[in-house]
Amino acid sequence: MDQTVNEQNERDHQEEKPNQSPLSFKSLLWHGGSVYDAWFSCASNQVAQVLLTLPYSFSQLGMLSGIIFQVFYGIIGSWTAYLISILYVEYRTRKEKENVSFKNHVIQWFEVLDGLLGPYWKAAGLAFNCTFLLFGSVIQLIACASNIYYINDKLDKRTWTYIFGACCATTVFIPSFHNYRIWSFLGLGMTTYTAWYLTIAAVLHGQVEGVQHSGPTKMVLYFTGATNILYTFGGHAVTVEIMDAMWKPRKFKFIYFIATLYVFTLTIPSATAVYWAFGDQLLTHSNAFSLLPTNGWRTTAIILMLIHQFITFGFACTPLYFVWEKVIGMHETKSMCLRALARLPVVIPIWFLAIIFPFFGPINSAVGALLVSFTVYIIPSLAHMLTFRSASARQYDMSGTCMFWVQNAAEKLPIFLPSWVGMYVVNSFIVVWVLVIGFGFGGWASMANFIKQVDTFGLFAKCYQCPPQGSTTAHH
Repeated sequence: MDQTVNEQNERDHQEEKPNQSPLSFKSLLWHGGSVYDAWFSCASNQVAQVLLTLPYSFSQLGMLSGIIFQVFYGIIGSWTAYLISILYVEYRTRKEKENVSFKNHVIQWFEVLDGLLGPYWKAAGLAFNCTFLLFGSVIQLIACASNIYYINDKLDKRTWTYIFGACCATTVFIPSFHNYRIWSFLGLGMTTYTAWYLTIAAVLHGQVEGVQHSGPTKMVLYFTGATNILYTFGGHAVTVEIMDAMWKPRKFKFIYFIATLYVFTLTIPSATAVYWAFGDQLLTHSNAFSLLPTNGWRTTAIILMLIHQFITFGFACTPLYFVWEKVIGMHETKSMCLRALARLPVVIPIWFLAIIFPFFGPINSAVGALLVSFTVYIIPSLAHMLTFRSASARQYDMSGTCMFWVQNAAEKLPIFLPSWVGMYVVNSFIVVWVLVIGFGFGGWASMANFIKQVDTFGLFAKCYQCPPQGSTTAHH
């Protein structure tokens, strides 16, 4: 019985695969759905502008805490992405047993929660996920303006935000995550270049005269830095959409973890090297580019990051487009032009918020504490525990009539944790830790820091953390 459903599910996914030659140019660049596409999407989406703020977090945390928190949140982030993948497969399996068709329909996280746990969970998932993705898109716009300013300071950052808001609005023409194949590949190349540029440039620059590494000095800064790292490894708010774009979603399970291992090779060396070179100067320079000397290598890194932020904006905004399409009844419309037109209203509030809160760096921590903590750590852990809370939910019913039937339940437990008790212990630890440290202390610290930025620079700040007129960016 379970083998039959397995085969049926795989056939259903294969039906969605475009009927093109494997060597078709369009297929090569546009129609992604393999395990490799999913890995590139996860690795590319996990780090973007946050690469530039991690040295700032290290200055708040200190070197040792910075590295420990990266590894810790990377591991628990991978774990909750694994839980999300299990819940997606469970939801899809149940629905397909009821002969529900998902043709021309992208399954999203709030629908998984609705199908498994009911409307209240749907509402919570929808609220947290959409708000996080909204501010995730805002952060990419702010980062674009912050970065381009280091190449061309003739325009202030607010004006650059207007310009890049219009550019990023073109993502409405990208239908789904199937179509990010070439962008994910290029995006990962761009972040890899930037990370190693930061590392090598900082080492070659050497330590500034009288460098100090005094972090951590204040509790508010310590938890702000820790929460930015929680945000860094909480990029799996789009896990369900990436899985749904795969031809065989069951193969996703450990892709996020493998992507995280690669991301460690980018984030740890770059943040460590820049903090070693500049120390406490980073406390007032949340963008690492601002401290490195102007040259062709830096300009290349900035341009690549700008392109990558456009891609990441699309990653964060596409699920919002899907939600909006479903609300107005346009989701299954085949005309991409009509869908693109319908999506445009989603971009307007993002544009507006990026102009109100241009606080590159502090806004990451605030979003991490208040939204990421629930969206990708607490809710998936609780949802997994509640979905499989009964014995029947953890066993395969040979008659095929059990409402809580789980296909190959024994195989779904990971090799390194072959016990349901162990699963519940790990999930409970994540819920308590993130609730207390991430949301509690992190929320207090990041909001205190955020309010300080508002008091210092004001809302609608024209040029956040810009050097005084007359001084050059090369020295800042």
